Amino acid sequence: MKPKAIGRIFVDAGMSVLLLLLMAYELVGSAAHEWIGVGMLALFLVHHALNGKWTRNLFRGKVTPLRALQTVLAALALVTMLGSFVSALLVSRTVFAFLPVRGGRSLGRMLHMLSAYWGFVFLSLHLGLHWGTMLALAGRLCKGPSRARRILLRALGGAIALYGAWAFFRRGIPDYLFLRTQFAFFDFSEPRIFFFLDYVAAMGTFVWIGHYLAKGVRRLKGGRNG
Repeated sequence: MKPKAIGRIFVDAGMSVLLLLLMAYELVGSAAHEWIGVGMLALFLVHHALNGKWTRNLFRGKVTPLRALQTVLAALALVTMLGSFVSALLVSRTVFAFLPVRGGRSLGRMLHMLSAYWGFVFLSLHLGLHWGTMLALAGRLCKGPSRARRILLRALGGAIALYGAWAFFRRGIPDYLFLRTQFAFFDFSEPRIFFFLDYVAAMGTFVWIGHYLAKGVRRLKGGRNG
């Protein structure tokens, strides 16, 4: 495996971990949350640097349905990252506290919540679109194909997706996505592991959706060609 490919895997894995930590704002503390956000921004920039070829060729070549879907999701993820960064400047109490920013905290808080939770959805879907490539890379490390392993992985993925859909609503994430509430709720009496398991599963739901959405788009193209 090429070093650049290995670098992409580590960067994407790092972004996934930091994204989960960012969703636990009150559980990790506001100062830690801000520094984790800086780390997320840094990895996001590295991610784009490692995928510079894709960006340079954005307006070249044939636009297939899958490529269009990838571009739209990448653009939405970029918008949420920019929204998170701009709103962070307005609400920061630690990292950007030195900036002469006054006022706008209420607007910044709403924008930050919208950007954070929609970013969680879009980044998870974006990861799902490329999940097949990651599975293929993992398959190279195994000794040959295995039908039993494929069935097991699909069953496990479906189970995680179902549980994640339940956790998505149990944690009230739709309320945050549509600003039905302006404050995220955290149960401090609950062991943190349960919070992270639910959010990992919710992320898994959107990864699963993105993965099968990409497969469906590929099959649709194949059917049209046939």
